[in-house]
Amino acid sequence: MNDVLEAVSPATSLSGPATCVSKVELRVACKALLDRDTLNKSDPCVIIMVQTNGQWTELDRTEVIKSNLHPVFAKVLSLDYYFEEVQKLRFEVYDIHGTHSIGTRDDDFLGGVECTLGQIVAQKKMVKPLLLKYGKYAGKSTITVHAEEISGNNGYVELSFCAKKLDDKDLFSKSDPFLEIYRINDDETEQLVHRTEVIKNNLNPVWEPFKVSLISLCSCDEDRKLKCLVWDYDSRGKHDFIGEFYVTFKEMQKISSGNKVTWDCVNPKYKQKKRNYKNSGVVILTDMKLHRVYSFLDYIMGGCQIHFTVAIDFTASNGDPRNSCSLHYINPYQPNEYLKALIAVGEICQDYDSDKRFSALGFGARIPPNYEVSHDFAINFNPEDDECEEIQGVVEAYQNCLPKIQLYGPTNVSPIINRIAKLAAGDGNIKDASRYHILLILTDGVVTDMADTREAIVRASYQPLSIIIVGVGNADFTDMQILDGDDGVLRSPKGEPVLRDIVQFVPFRDFKTASPAALAKCVLAEVPKQVVEYYSHKAISPMIPMRDLLTPILSPVATTPTE
Repeated sequence: MNDVLEAVSPATSLSGPATCVSKVELRVACKALLDRDTLNKSDPCVIIMVQTNGQWTELDRTEVIKSNLHPVFAKVLSLDYYFEEVQKLRFEVYDIHGTHSIGTRDDDFLGGVECTLGQIVAQKKMVKPLLLKYGKYAGKSTITVHAEEISGNNGYVELSFCAKKLDDKDLFSKSDPFLEIYRINDDETEQLVHRTEVIKNNLNPVWEPFKVSLISLCSCDEDRKLKCLVWDYDSRGKHDFIGEFYVTFKEMQKISSGNKVTWDCVNPKYKQKKRNYKNSGVVILTDMKLHRVYSFLDYIMGGCQIHFTVAIDFTASNGDPRNSCSLHYINPYQPNEYLKALIAVGEICQDYDSDKRFSALGFGARIPPNYEVSHDFAINFNPEDDECEEIQGVVEAYQNCLPKIQLYGPTNVSPIINRIAKLAAGDGNIKDASRYHILLILTDGVVTDMADTREAIVRASYQPLSIIIVGVGNADFTDMQILDGDDGVLRSPKGEPVLRDIVQFVPFRDFKTASPAALAKCVLAEVPKQVVEYYSHKAISPMIPMRDLLTPILSPVATTPTE
């Protein structure tokens, strides 16, 4: 299709369950790459790899850009995105020799980096230094990965461009034009949005229609400036500049009244030197189709933070922690069920919380100094600051807490639900999509205060909060299923229904032989839908860069994202 884009591998999609939250497009650029070629500069290509069952396999790769140490790749890498999974990725940069081969010599490898897809989407723009083998820095080389959501629900625009009477840059034939569109960011940097195919030997090219997400095109800001460049293609990479023009998406919308939109394609040097110069041709937008709604990633990429809280059952039914039969027994060689569940869920959530601090609470124990029963205490024994540094900090606080408390009872969870719901209500009153809460409750038995718990959940369903309950041990959890609204609508003792289903309950024993990832996948799969449902009900838009969202054309609608 494209002489500029030398695709070297068919695109594939990241494997996963039948339904995914969304699709994400990654755009890649590098700076200050190592120069491996003697006569020319390196010809870089980026390979993206995914880890499945501990094995790295190639997912996709960019085009090869000839003789360039600061490449901005136009090829978009498309992946299925799952909030409930840790999706490990590796980017490897190679200097390509020949047409389609990756060199086998060490000097063809320009550097690589590993990360998770969750880290990329949470940051939106990830910049990392490239590393050679054995962790050595590849000079000052860096890779930048931009993440943007693309799915039928995320909103996209389909654009059709043509040009007329372009300048002829070739001596023995006509120009081979292609069009580039750049988004100008708030910091005045330019991000390549789309590069068309090359139309050979034609001064009146009609380029193929293309689709681009609204986030990618203009960050959903219809007044954001776009820079458009027209080039005459050169196989050696030294393309001849024909002209440029600036446009906003707001200007493009004028086509909706049935009129074609036309811009003069101007070469500034010619305009300065030639008195009667008008343009180097015109570029015409001949068609535009638009669709726009909200999704989970709109909120995450708009800056919504996921705050994670864990609440641990310290009732006597767990058994004496010093006894190897206890559910709280600390085995130096293998984590207990509480730790397995905590780590599996926490490792997912930590990618979406920028400060990586998590609240850790306990219930059902006698605590120092007076050893009175508490159903809502900080396991680090700091009531002023119940947060721990990263998941490892929660694990350490849990292990340090056990020798200092007396397991007791009963199993009352409503105090902690009310506490987190009150905290979430404070965030909810801010009237923006800045923070959403996930409460993980780990318990070894059916709750004692079922009526109060039902009332607390109904109240909490009006707040930016999701509750995950994992049943640890071999107790009969049948009565706990009532809290999970999958089989019907949960109601308070007075008959008031929940506003939305916010509880997911699973017994840990169903996942004893499965990997920790399977548990996290099960309990977190509903969270994206719950996030969208909450902000949809409140009619709250995502934060920046989701402002100024094209209301003249479509009324934005918050929906549950599907593939």
